[in-house]
Amino acid sequence: MEILDVDLLAFEQGSSEQRAAVVDGVRRSLATGFVYVEHDLPVVLIDEAYAQLEAFFSLPQDHKDRYVVPGSKGQNGYTGLLVETAAVADVPDWKEMLNWGAPLGIGHPLRDRYPHRYGEPMLPEGDLPGIAKLLMTFHQSVADLQRRVLRIIAEGLGAHPSFFDEMMNDSATLTRAIHYPSMDQAPDEQHVWAGEHADINLITALPRATAAGLQVRIGDDWVDASAPDGRAIINTGMMLERISNGVIPSGIHRVVSAPGQSGDRYSVVQFAHPTPWTILSPIPSTVTAENPLRYSSIMASDALEKVLWDINLTETGKRLDQ
Repeated sequence: MEILDVDLLAFEQGSSEQRAAVVDGVRRSLATGFVYVEHDLPVVLIDEAYAQLEAFFSLPQDHKDRYVVPGSKGQNGYTGLLVETAAVADVPDWKEMLNWGAPLGIGHPLRDRYPHRYGEPMLPEGDLPGIAKLLMTFHQSVADLQRRVLRIIAEGLGAHPSFFDEMMNDSATLTRAIHYPSMDQAPDEQHVWAGEHADINLITALPRATAAGLQVRIGDDWVDASAPDGRAIINTGMMLERISNGVIPSGIHRVVSAPGQSGDRYSVVQFAHPTPWTILSPIPSTVTAENPLRYSSIMASDALEKVLWDINLTETGKRLDQ
């Protein structure tokens, strides 16, 4: 198995043969949990967003701490170093994060039921004027890219290409900027940038990283994931594994600094979440005699809450005490 490179526009604008080739390529590549997707995101938007986010992480700690949102469970605002912890790990990751998503209006039933996921984004406008508009534009652009990729995946699973569209309307999709400080500054050798894990959501998009470090587990091996220029790295999450009845596995990955690697690493990932009240059930076409029903149904919000506990982002009653 290997991570393949596909062209999103060939699916959307190409011939029926080109469209089928993209669907096949994505389906085969996602056996690894990962695929590289050539896209049309504006390079200048990515450049500006990354520059402003690097400026944010360079602020004094007391300034960054102004953007902590109590009770958000890592779904809004700033999360400091040594907090998020991989579910299979006993020590936290050596990273800090800024999280944001698209808010919904006061009184919207989703905001009422899930306030920690649909409130106003806590972005560092006070320290970096103009950053809020920039990061919301970035969020919407990447969210649109992910909706388009999900149409390829839906067709590959035997569903209508629009299958995921409804659950992505007013979705709780989260964008997360991550700063991985140089490992030379880590408290001890137990810590890595991000321990081995699978994401909880449907798919995750990474348009760019400023340094190497992302690795994918393929079989018993760890393989470096490095997309060609102009490609986003897309990986699968646990929710898609459930919806596909295991046909598409979750992409197991980690972020580690190679021996002798120095310097910081910055990346911005976006987690495509369905609306929290979506019932995650296997698509009927994925349940066959050769692949019997593997998963029961669960509400997307409940699946997420369990994982937030596992990775130590629940402020009260943490899995691990730091």
